[in-house]
Amino acid sequence: MQAIIHLNDDGTVAVTSAAPNALETQSILDIARAAVPTGKPFKIVDASDLPDTPQEAWVINEADLTDRVGA
Repeated sequence: MQAIIHLNDDGTVAVTSAAPNALETQSILDIARAAVPTGKPFKIVDASDLPDTPQEAWVINEADLTDRVGA
């Protein structure tokens, strides 16, 4: 399973997962471009690679969010 990560305006990390039935009709990239706020860079990652710590503690460098930006 893949997840979409981006930074919120307050610097916290947002994670979005696509429902399996959504992936039957759309690509994960299309879902990400629609789900991530306009102009925000994002990265599509393997959900199993996400840290096993509270999300509030995650730190992501915006330079690593290289897949595209929200539309």
